[in-house]
Amino acid sequence: ISCACQTRTSAHAISHTIMRTTRTSVAVALVFVATAVESFSFSAPRFARRHVRSATTMTAALTEPATVAQTVAHSKPKTTALAEPAMHPFGGGKGTLAEKGDSYKWLLGGKGANLAEMAAIGLNIPPGFTLTTEVCQQYCSSGVPGEAALAPEVWEETLAGLKHVEECMGAKLGDPEAPLLLSVRSGAAVSMPGMMDTVLNLGLTDTVAEALATKSGNPRFAYDSYRRFLDMFGDVVMGIPHAAFEAELDDLKVSSGVWEDSDLNADQLKDLVQRYKQVYVAHDTTFPEDPLEQMRLAIYAVFDSWQSDRAIKYMEVQQIKGLLGTAVNVQAMAFGNMGDTSGTGVLFTRDPNTGEHALFGEYLVNAQGEDVVAGIRTPNPISQLDDEMPKVYAELMKNVDILEKHFKDMQDIEFTVQEGQLFLLQTRSGKRGGKAAVEIAVSLESEGLVSKDQALHMVTPEHLDIMLHPQFKDEDSAEYTAAVIGEGLPASPGAAVGVIAFTTEETERLYAAGTAAILVRDETSPEDVGGMFAAEGILTARGGMTSHAAVVARGWGKPCVCGLADLKIDEETKTLTLNGITLKEGDFLSINGGTGEVLSSAVELAAPEMSGALGTFMEWVDDARKMDVLANADTPKDADEARKNGAGGIGLCRTEHMFFDHLPEVRRMIMAPDEEKKQAAIDELLPLQRADFEGIFTAMDGLPVTIRMLDPPLHEFVPHAADAELAASVGLSVEECQATIARLAESNPMLGLRGCRLGITSPEIIAMQARAVFEAALDAKVKGVTPVPKLMVPLIGTVAEYTHQADIIKSTAEAVFAERGDSVAYSLGTMIEVPRAALLASEVAAAGAEFFSYGTNDLTQMTYGYSRDDVGSFMPVHLGATPTSHSMCPIGNRPNRPNQSP
Repeated sequence: ISCACQTRTSAHAISHTIMRTTRTSVAVALVFVATAVESFSFSAPRFARRHVRSATTMTAALTEPATVAQTVAHSKPKTTALAEPAMHPFGGGKGTLAEKGDSYKWLLGGKGANLAEMAAIGLNIPPGFTLTTEVCQQYCSSGVPGEAALAPEVWEETLAGLKHVEECMGAKLGDPEAPLLLSVRSGAAVSMPGMMDTVLNLGLTDTVAEALATKSGNPRFAYDSYRRFLDMFGDVVMGIPHAAFEAELDDLKVSSGVWEDSDLNADQLKDLVQRYKQVYVAHDTTFPEDPLEQMRLAIYAVFDSWQSDRAIKYMEVQQIKGLLGTAVNVQAMAFGNMGDTSGTGVLFTRDPNTGEHALFGEYLVNAQGEDVVAGIRTPNPISQLDDEMPKVYAELMKNVDILEKHFKDMQDIEFTVQEGQLFLLQTRSGKRGGKAAVEIAVSLESEGLVSKDQALHMVTPEHLDIMLHPQFKDEDSAEYTAAVIGEGLPASPGAAVGVIAFTTEETERLYAAGTAAILVRDETSPEDVGGMFAAEGILTARGGMTSHAAVVARGWGKPCVCGLADLKIDEETKTLTLNGITLKEGDFLSINGGTGEVLSSAVELAAPEMSGALGTFMEWVDDARKMDVLANADTPKDADEARKNGAGGIGLCRTEHMFFDHLPEVRRMIMAPDEEKKQAAIDELLPLQRADFEGIFTAMDGLPVTIRMLDPPLHEFVPHAADAELAASVGLSVEECQATIARLAESNPMLGLRGCRLGITSPEIIAMQARAVFEAALDAKVKGVTPVPKLMVPLIGTVAEYTHQADIIKSTAEAVFAERGDSVAYSLGTMIEVPRAALLASEVAAAGAEFFSYGTNDLTQMTYGYSRDDVGSFMPVHLGATPTSHSMCPIGNRPNRPNQSP
């Protein structure tokens, strides 16, 4: 790669972004240099911090603020001062204006800031309050797991926030006459879907549930809400496995002769509540009947989930750093499970897969929010809501328009309908795939909602990387059609081929071994995040377009197919069965995230092409970027592809790669028994190299082409052992071939006869390559092409090595120009790959080198003494044991505040 960069971004970050494949790297790198992508850092102890507290050890009835404060203070937390108020209310006339809300995401979290802003612009949201990320930081530093607590003054503000909600709702937490139920949700500054904990229906007790049943006239709703709360509170707060509650539910459905949860009647659900309470007893704890205690423990659980294993893993994978913690949002509940005029849903204001300007989402009637995202029931498409609840749908469309125009981006919205009344629960910028990111950015600019510069910042290099993922070569072919064994929901676009893996552990093992895998699960959960990251694609039997699997897969650009009701997974035998076809772990499987199709073999993939919105977007990138990006290309075909994708030239043409297409001639040159036969073989190679160079110059017409002279050891072009076929092809006996192979062998070839050393010992090879370059350039020039050759001497360690090779190239150029009666301008430089060459760079420049290109691979190996072939086996452990010794630039763990310089 060749680049001139005036930026504070580290060189290794640039090279890591750019140096992928020709197709993806050019487009990805162009956006990288045209935009400033904000990243966050995070520093915290790596252990899950979940309070599992038995109510038998917390006997205080926390009904008075003073009692609560005394109880909290009893743990004597070591607190740090808060720079901002701990509690920020929203709803009921309270909110945060747009410009302040956006800049306060670091404090209120994305969810809290958006709720405050939605309230400020007059949307119908249930009232609530947010405990800030500073409170989370203070909480996490206040004690070891199980002993951390809120500071007394923070608890007092929490109670003030609760009073605000109670006044807005005309109800009170724990009051049978006017019961108030709450949700307690996480919300970091960066969206982390499903990674942290949520508690719904908080405030229910036996007394409140009975009063709610009477007051609503819907006892089924009351006890359905209660059993959900017992399950969620037990799992999230008390540490009781969800499976323990699920087993009781399954037993009750079997004994009642029903299939769906919604088929259970009020009496059956009331019985289920008692069963769930016995689950608590079986796990040596009891359910706290005091609603204030419930709220306090739920807040603790959400703060603890900031440091859960799954959240830490997600932040590592997503490179999320520098956040203070998660905010906690406490909000009045809106109920979607109050009958057929109620429901809940999740939608994107534009299609997150394609970017199409149309609603994309799902809803369930008579359900609560977790039913949609958990994949427990397969939901209905959002368009169907227009038929079932037309007034609600019309109001929803109006709110969608308001939110998009206000936030100037595609929104991910959660909503609940309670007896025909629409409530918006949250909005945030929706995660999207690569194609959708480009399409949305271009569309929003054309609609006048954002400027071109703003649109550029809506697309990341990773989005382009996703967009340029392979697709299936021919989806209409007989081979493709015959391989289709099922069709689910197209949850995340792209094509993936890999071997079947049923567990996160197996997927990660295959990933470490370099084997592509498809993670196959009934449904994914946050605990599967490591396997999902390692997988090429994800397939689930349950769940919809907004399930955990779908949302995470789209965010990472992983193809995903969900909701295959006919998919049966047997984890004991490690097999899956779909429509009569049984496959075992390790068999190949292909999935089409664009159509939802599942295929029972490894179907051929093809690279996608740039067109449409991407072409428009890349024109904007070209106008904005400050540096050129050059491609690696070794053949005319590669060069043509690079040019199509916007390369500003070729930064590295590895001439030895051309030799792999001409192995018989190369082997005759290497194994020639005398100089005459060696020269004859070189003469055979000359027209072949010349044709390759002419094709590259033609593809790169007017753009620079940096050509590295032959670099690797010659033994790489011959097999390890001689045979009759090789002997016949080079005109030697088998014994003579074997003797030559033995002579070429080296103990440490990467530090042996290669690069300029090879050129010095075999100058005729360099002369042939230089002649091929200059003759090809002149041939292209005759055809109207403007060749811009830049010849590069590899692996020098002294000035004399450079001048020796440069003299051969210069004299060859003079000879060719004299023979042809014409010339072309060219540059001559070298590759700095040896630390000694870096130290002598000024002397090499003085000797005539016109440019340098840095070979970071060999420089790193020789500077640190690492082998690139072996470093992967020890470096992760090495870095973990010596984190500070490798730090290149310290990064603070606190983000910049508004109006604060970086």
